[in-house]
Amino acid sequence: MRTWLTRNVRVLSAVSFLQDAASELLYPLLPIYLTAVLGAPAAVVGAVEGVAEGAASLTKLAAGPLGDRFARRPLIATGYGMAALGKVMVAAASAWPGVLAGRVVDRLGKGIRGAPRDALLVVDIDDDARGRVFGFHRAMDTAGAVVGPLLGLVGYELLDHRIAPLLWVAVVPAVLSVALVFLVREQRSEPKTRTKVFAHVGDLPRRYWRVTAMLVAFGMVNFPDALLLLRLNEIGFSVVEVILAYVGYNAVYALASYPAGMLADRFPRPAVFGVGLVFFAIGYTGLGLTTDTVTSWVLVGAYGLFTACTDGVGKAWISSLVGPDVQASAQGVFQGASGFAVLAAGLWAGFLWGADGRLPLLISGIVGGLFAVALLAMAIYDREGRVTSTSSSAKGGSPTPTTE
Repeated sequence: MRTWLTRNVRVLSAVSFLQDAASELLYPLLPIYLTAVLGAPAAVVGAVEGVAEGAASLTKLAAGPLGDRFARRPLIATGYGMAALGKVMVAAASAWPGVLAGRVVDRLGKGIRGAPRDALLVVDIDDDARGRVFGFHRAMDTAGAVVGPLLGLVGYELLDHRIAPLLWVAVVPAVLSVALVFLVREQRSEPKTRTKVFAHVGDLPRRYWRVTAMLVAFGMVNFPDALLLLRLNEIGFSVVEVILAYVGYNAVYALASYPAGMLADRFPRPAVFGVGLVFFAIGYTGLGLTTDTVTSWVLVGAYGLFTACTDGVGKAWISSLVGPDVQASAQGVFQGASGFAVLAAGLWAGFLWGADGRLPLLISGIVGGLFAVALLAMAIYDREGRVTSTSSSAKGGSPTPTTE
């Protein structure tokens, strides 16, 4: 067995599989449930997801430093427990504010668990294997996002196309994921001597802040996937087809995540991330221009490649920029700030959506393409820096520092 595939990597990946199966059973149905069943406008869809992600962002900012100061497993268990509670609240809601409250509780749980979990994943893992660790975890997580919508589709047909009772089905895997958390192992460590919980944030290096600022800036145009699903519905996809499209997206995402992680361990991570943004630009711009359902299926696949090349790769990139004592803080700040960017993106895209969503999709696609060019240029510069460093070292000179 490969040394990077530790017990915690396996258990936490299984936990994420179950939780994502629960979350993604709901996710493709919520935009339609909110608009068609509860009568909410499109702006509410973007606002619900944006506010929910904003709530998660607040807790990520706090949970990261807490995960560097205190035991991580209790934080992880609390986060998954709140996610299960949030799903109960969504299922019990009879109006869109109730769905909003449930989504906020769910995402608060995500915020609490994310950074401590990601820090625990890389304990005793070498930097040159972290792309594989996060790639494997994202593959398992997203496999749940394939199973969940398929279960939702089967339930949708069995329940005579009624969405409301189907929401309760998602509670079962969510509760099971909480139970699995207790199989995670965490070594006891000496209490930290710091008196301020957030002191770890001040230890984050300058190179970390540069990369985080750039990735968060891109997040300002990466609005919630719920709006993409709404766009598919507007193009002419039925409820069943929207669910299947989401399954297809997650299948591509799951299958490509581990290979993308392997590439991120062999090549500069800005390059892999930049290639992902090329797929982002293709997916968003294409969905903004097309009204053809067949073309839309291809674009959904391209969007899956974007997520595979950026989600786990971004976490591995951030992880490689800091030491072991500030891993949770680094992930918490990065993921929290990224969540605030999604909040902003969801709000502006929802209010500019109009009749068919073309304008926000085209804006995001074009800006995403510009970010792709910038990151690929960074990767080329980084690659040249490595070559220069190697040559100087061979001649007895001092190595040239690189962005990683």
